[in-house]
Amino acid sequence: MRHRVVVLALDGLLPFELGIPQRIFGLARGSEDGDRDRNLYEVVTCSVRPPGPVATDADFTITVERGPEALATADTVVIPSSYELGPVYEEGRLTDALATALAYIRPGTRLVSICTGSYVLAAAGRLDGRPATTHWSSADHFQQLFPQVRVDPDVLFIDDGDVLTSAGVAAGIDLCLHIVRRDHGTAVANDVARRTVVPPHRDGGQAQYIQRPVPEAQFATTTSARAWALGRLDRPILLRDMAQQESMSVRTFTRRFREEVGISPGQWLTQQRVERARGLLEATDLSIDQVAREAGFGTATSLRQHIQAALGVSPTVYRRTFRAGVGGR
Repeated sequence: MRHRVVVLALDGLLPFELGIPQRIFGLARGSEDGDRDRNLYEVVTCSVRPPGPVATDADFTITVERGPEALATADTVVIPSSYELGPVYEEGRLTDALATALAYIRPGTRLVSICTGSYVLAAAGRLDGRPATTHWSSADHFQQLFPQVRVDPDVLFIDDGDVLTSAGVAAGIDLCLHIVRRDHGTAVANDVARRTVVPPHRDGGQAQYIQRPVPEAQFATTTSARAWALGRLDRPILLRDMAQQESMSVRTFTRRFREEVGISPGQWLTQQRVERARGLLEATDLSIDQVAREAGFGTATSLRQHIQAALGVSPTVYRRTFRAGVGGR
């Protein structure tokens, strides 16, 4: 029998996310007996109410033909995110309708969330004491609301056996492909990826997609030094040189800098150089050695170390992700 995936459509859902399980699992074909045309999964959609319309975050509604009873037939339940989670998002508790729906899920059913669908699993107590992830912009709020969950905001997805969670939106594709790979092997997953025109595996985690602006100073007495440094990131910058721009001692400058920016001058310089390198990797054809020099890291080795530490991927992988076709090494 085919593995049955039931997708729970919540009001306020993102149509893109709702379609991910149908697309990925629906394309998975093949079997041990060599029947390449056999569908390996059956994907159905249900809502928490009787069949009928479900609101989306777009300018249209969708009609769902199954009620919550369908959850009782699932081998895997997928919960995409929603912009109308109400008390789930605000208080960390399930609505009566949602609690009633989830009660249909049989013990041992595999549970999967996409993006902030993880809030539903957490509110139901299914993530207590377990590692989980969600969209990076919600990670802090998620951790505060559910302190018993071990939140990792940097990864694209987490496989904890019978419970799997993914980061924002398109990371649901990564997770569903991972499930196909886990269930049926690399060949089947790669075939689905090719037919969907997506990479079979993305390197790194969410860090490479997060903009990390440096905090603005609330009262600025080191502004000139920072502006001076930004104009010469490709050259060596000493702490005493920055302090001289403000006519301060190194000790006083360091203290003021931390008060205004929240980190040390050295940490700030590294952040700025990483941001400069990101821009060059995304927008230019410069080699990795040239990017390293222009960003002030000096050598390709130093650049790789800092990019890997900050973004979780190598400069080459980062460039490939954001600027396909550029051949830096």
